[in-house]
Amino acid sequence: MPPVLLFDYTKLDLNKVEFDRSAIAEVNPQSYEMAQLDGIIWHDLPQMKCLGYKDVTDKEFWVRGHIPGRPIMPGVIMVEAAAQLCSFFMRKIYGLTSFIGFAGIEETKFRETVVPGDRLYLLGHIHKVRSRQFSAKVQGIVKDKFVFETTISGMNV
Repeated sequence: MPPVLLFDYTKLDLNKVEFDRSAIAEVNPQSYEMAQLDGIIWHDLPQMKCLGYKDVTDKEFWVRGHIPGRPIMPGVIMVEAAAQLCSFFMRKIYGLTSFIGFAGIEETKFRETVVPGDRLYLLGHIHKVRSRQFSAKVQGIVKDKFVFETTISGMNV
């Protein structure tokens, strides 16, 4: 049985971009081929939720080798995109000023593939914030299908 959506993203204006790739680059340190977040569409600070996306192209660094003739976005890159979404939220929207490092991954499941031409929507919910660490649930959706789900944690470094 597929999990329940963290929130109904279909009721949001998916064409409205609150923060584009250049705004994300001002906050997140990942650059060049490691920048895995293209936009933030929506956020809700009181609820600690956000919606971002990654437009997957045939120019991605992994396309040539993962898997030749049938490129499939690596799961670790999906999780990295999720981490970048949550890092951006915690720094730009929540207001943390320090560098945020990846601290853990739990309960990760992959359900579908992501290929060039797909838009990977990332639904994030920060559900626990402590003095130096936070934890978030993130779901990946492509064409209204669950692609992955994970729980990640980040730490002020």
